[in-house]
Amino acid sequence: MESLEPIEILLVEDNPKDAEMTLRALRSHNLGNRVFWVKDGAEALDFIFCRGVYASRDAARPPKLVLLDLKMPKVDGIEVLRQVKADERMRAIPVVVMTSSNEERDVTESYRLGVNSYIVKPIDFAAFLEVVAKIGLYWVLTNRVPG
Repeated sequence: MESLEPIEILLVEDNPKDAEMTLRALRSHNLGNRVFWVKDGAEALDFIFCRGVYASRDAARPPKLVLLDLKMPKVDGIEVLRQVKADERMRAIPVVVMTSSNEERDVTESYRLGVNSYIVKPIDFAAFLEVVAKIGLYWVLTNRVPG
């Protein structure tokens, strides 16, 4: 029987407004109880690889889902994606890019590096909430990853 451990979602987003909308959408579908919000790519890498302030995290329990913005300070989302998908232990973590960038080179590079899904954030608040809820429900409840 599978244990009911808390499901961790890592939200990597430097825009506080977008982060709050994402958290609200996840909470509205009971997916927000273990969401960790980091504001740049360097902090995201520390969280995922259990370094720095996250050194006490259990590396054997990676997040169930990473929601990743591309345009961020310190380390951008493309570099976070590159490092996660290049690491044998972390490669299976589903990474969903949620960004305002509709640039073809970002889409192409994200898929080349192994992103699981690429979503352009809707401008409309209600549409944004709906998209985030669908992403969370699919990747956390429906999708199965090796484990």
